[in-house]
Amino acid sequence: MDQSIQFDLDLIQRYDKSGPRYTSYPTALELHEGFGEAEYRRQIELSNANGGPLSLYFHIPFCDTVCFFCACNKIITKNRAHAVPYLDSLIQEIAMQGALFDPGRVVNQLHWGGGTPTFLNPGQMQALMQATRRHFTLRDDDQGEYSIEVDPRETNENTVAQLRELGFNRISLGLQDFDPAVQKAVNRLQSAEQTFAVLEAARREGFRSTNVDLIYGLPKQTEDTFAATLDQVLAHAPERFSIFNYAHMPARFKTQRQIVDAELPSAAQKLEILQMIGRKLTAAGYVYIGMDHFAQPDDKLAVAQREGKLYRNFQGYSTHSDCDLIGLGMTAIGRVADAYIQNLKELDEYNQAIAAGRLPVFRGVTLDADDKLRRAVITQLICHFELGFASIEQAFNINFADYFAAELEQLQDMQQDGLLTLSPQGIQVTSAGRLLIRNICMTFDKYLAQKQKQQFSRVI
Repeated sequence: MDQSIQFDLDLIQRYDKSGPRYTSYPTALELHEGFGEAEYRRQIELSNANGGPLSLYFHIPFCDTVCFFCACNKIITKNRAHAVPYLDSLIQEIAMQGALFDPGRVVNQLHWGGGTPTFLNPGQMQALMQATRRHFTLRDDDQGEYSIEVDPRETNENTVAQLRELGFNRISLGLQDFDPAVQKAVNRLQSAEQTFAVLEAARREGFRSTNVDLIYGLPKQTEDTFAATLDQVLAHAPERFSIFNYAHMPARFKTQRQIVDAELPSAAQKLEILQMIGRKLTAAGYVYIGMDHFAQPDDKLAVAQREGKLYRNFQGYSTHSDCDLIGLGMTAIGRVADAYIQNLKELDEYNQAIAAGRLPVFRGVTLDADDKLRRAVITQLICHFELGFASIEQAFNINFADYFAAELEQLQDMQQDGLLTLSPQGIQVTSAGRLLIRNICMTFDKYLAQKQKQQFSRVI
């Protein structure tokens, strides 16, 4: 398939509005507190009846210092002792959840995120993985996708070696920007030497894939300064890039209030940076996966997209669409059977629920038939930039043109603008439309009109 993008400034300016990132459909805003532990247990029973492999996500919320741009669920502390009671609770939750899932279901995918997972010391990381192996069936052939997010300021070659020994084979390095002025403005001071020492250590230890996280749109960024950062990273050729658009929403995220609004690049400057990113990465041989992700052509993400097997979940793009996802730890979100489930978001409440022997369910939502149909449509579009009506009609026993008559009518304007091509057989997103895939997906979102768009980040 064609995995290229075309940068059309006029289209981007006209379609740049707020909307979901579709790491799920329905989005997390539809989760409600009427869904509790009993509902989750019913979904686990259904999941076991369906069978299949599992995916595990562990949320480690602690960070040593705050990054002003951050919108994650985190706990800022320099006191490493704070991790001890949390880790005790997390290990208890692993045992509780592990007892509910059939032991024959192999964990094909595992991810530690946060926060900063490497906030944990070597003994704690080993204890966490040992507990996971006791209560879930992890692969021992290195063929699963076991990944971890690391802060290079908290990681050295010994840490990397231990992570590999624990079974991790994919690593994602937080960076954001190397420019000193930008780093000072967002309170994240990080050298190139620290960063690339971790990346090269991961390669020496046999990690199969390295990813580098960058953010464009940060204060004091310019096209030239961000190009310099990008050039430094390209010299080390990570397998993947995640280059996120900074969403400045200080009303929702308190730490962002420490960013000086006047220092943020203008909308026009952000577009210049984005265009430069696409140009540089394409010239370097990377392919555009979608949203904020680029990968080398032989990376599993790029291969999965070409083979029509790419998927999207709460961690982003994934190659394991067949896995039910179990969220572990405070705020963690999972997808089990026909439901999305989120754990309690406050540390004290999470610890209290675990101590009382309760699954720490905060809220969730059970998908109805229409939700699952629209999820399939949105997932296909956002992962593969095309949609064949016949496969949807067969899977859901509908006539696509009748069921989605209103949506197809809305897409006529996008077709005239060159974002996509409509035919009786399906939808084909153009190279110019790929950067605006969120807009196309929003057409099929029945909940969107009910929501305040300020709750979502801008598309570009």
